Amino acid sequence: MKTAFLHCISIIMLPAFFLSFHSTSPITTRAPKKRLNSHKENPYYIIISKKTYELKVYDDEGWYATYPCVFGSNDLRDKFMEGDKRTPEGKFKVVLKKNNAKWKFEMLLDYPNLESTQKFNERKARGEVPRNAKIGGGIAIHATRPQEEWTVDYFQNWTDGCISLKYSEAEDLYSYIPVGTPVTILP
Repeated sequence: MKTAFLHCISIIMLPAFFLSFHSTSPITTRAPKKRLNSHKENPYYIIISKKTYELKVYDDEGWYATYPCVFGSNDLRDKFMEGDKRTPEGKFKVVLKKNNAKWKFEMLLDYPNLESTQKFNERKARGEVPRNAKIGGGIAIHATRPQEEWTVDYFQNWTDGCISLKYSEAEDLYSYIPVGTPVTILP
């Protein structure tokens, strides 16, 4: 009886324990910048850490905001090929902002780019990737569905290789990140 009670308590407390290490809302250090004028350079860049499940935004004054995020597969290694559901690592750029029918706020990255294509071809030459494999594409930073923000709170990797933020936080990021923003995805 005592063991069953302790087991129930541990099941209830475990999510709270993990959430105590994971911020569920963005943290900003100063007021948001005004929208960029077309004649000004983009001051933003993004660094995403798969290890810490965080997307950090920096601007010309330094750190700006942190958003919790999730990825594709629970296998957090670099993307090898189309269909492996892994999130790619490397340096990318936001090439398109669009409204997706499922999660609305989406910023498409330039995957595959020259760097990721080179890694793919090297892996294929070493036999790490099947000869008939394709590199894939369509990697983006996007929102969860509005009713599924909990996936971020509980580290539920669910995408096909994209980076997903809570719906409300993706809306915030989408509002000020312009096309052309550099994005680095780290292990």
